[in-house]
Amino acid sequence: MCAQGADCYVLGSYGAGGLNLKELLKKGSILIVLGTGGVGKTTVAAALGLAAARSGLKTAVITVDPARRLRDALGLENLGGKPTGLGRQRLAAAGLDPSLKLSAMVLDAKGAWDGLVERFTTDPASRERILHNPFYRQLTEQFAGSEAYAALEQLYDLHSRGEFDLIVVDTPPAANAFEFLQAPAHLTRLLDSRMARWLFAPYLSAGRFAMRLASGAARFVVRELERFAGATVLSSISEFFTAAQQTIDGVVERFRKTEALLHSAAVNFVLVTTAEDERLRQARALIEEMRAERLNLSAIIVNRFLDEEIREHLTGSARAMPPSLEAIGGLRKSMGRNLDRHPGVDALVKYLEDYRERAYRDLARTARFSQRLPGGVGLTTAPELRGGVLGLAQLARFAGYLVGPRLRLARLKAVAAYEDAGAGL
Repeated sequence: MCAQGADCYVLGSYGAGGLNLKELLKKGSILIVLGTGGVGKTTVAAALGLAAARSGLKTAVITVDPARRLRDALGLENLGGKPTGLGRQRLAAAGLDPSLKLSAMVLDAKGAWDGLVERFTTDPASRERILHNPFYRQLTEQFAGSEAYAALEQLYDLHSRGEFDLIVVDTPPAANAFEFLQAPAHLTRLLDSRMARWLFAPYLSAGRFAMRLASGAARFVVRELERFAGATVLSSISEFFTAAQQTIDGVVERFRKTEALLHSAAVNFVLVTTAEDERLRQARALIEEMRAERLNLSAIIVNRFLDEEIREHLTGSARAMPPSLEAIGGLRKSMGRNLDRHPGVDALVKYLEDYRERAYRDLARTARFSQRLPGGVGLTTAPELRGGVLGLAQLARFAGYLVGPRLRLARLKAVAAYEDAGAGL
């Protein structure tokens, strides 16, 4: 938390010197971008990847966003489950250095799971039984967290191979962003369950007679439950656990290594939010959950924060209020009686005044939010770009705000004080 009136350098406010977001872009690092759906995680992830590539790092961006907005932003029509590099011609057309090393990929959830089965199942017949098992297909396609784990598995695989200097992960949209981080633990509990192994894979018990009894009991329970389920789901579960005993041990161990990676010093989490009350409340809850789990949350980005002029003002040294907001505040007085004569002009002034009021409220909410951050967690803002982020050139401009001049919290508080005091409203 910043001292009253002090200039706190953000995005990792580790004291007077601070941590610039560029300092997270270093060789061997992994950036995991979190946030609830609709806050712009995909754009931020792509922009961070581009910023890393521009700093000389061979970078990969993994997206698990089903809307595939990353593909549109990067201009990659054939983005798939393998890292695809941006070509020299595409980079040059956007005004970027054609030698940049930036690749992107979309999560291949089924491919990630099938790869685990193939890696940890030595017997070809068992492998085929697992891959064609209905429960396995449901587990990998429908079970809550299976997609998130597949993304983390691909992250672990890329990181282990050491092919890239830096990896950026765009997490899936979810009401609770923390679900993504809990996926490995949830799946470990499911697959490593002793009860599941006892019930559905009784042949692992010692003694042939005991195995027959256990098998008969298990089959009885399965049949009785299936009478109510009306399907053969439980039989497929039994067949899965029977066929996958050796595989499960290897997969569970991989789960544990992936979870350990999430807690390692190599991983930095970047939380994306917007300035609405509910979004900031969700962000605070996620911060507390991450602290409890000892995960390294390094930066918070308040995205779509007002416009580019106000964002640039908040990084400068002058003490004046943003010129655009000051100008709006004096419109009604300067126009006087002309507003009564021209109702359309009066409506336009009212629209601008409403915008000014919303702007100050966003500033005030963000300033209060920044004062409650734990030590070591920094804050910055990214503005709504004129025309949006529709291609690689706009993405590069957006990235410039993320790694550009540091936001000055003292300025943010000073401007926000107008709203708190009701000044000019």
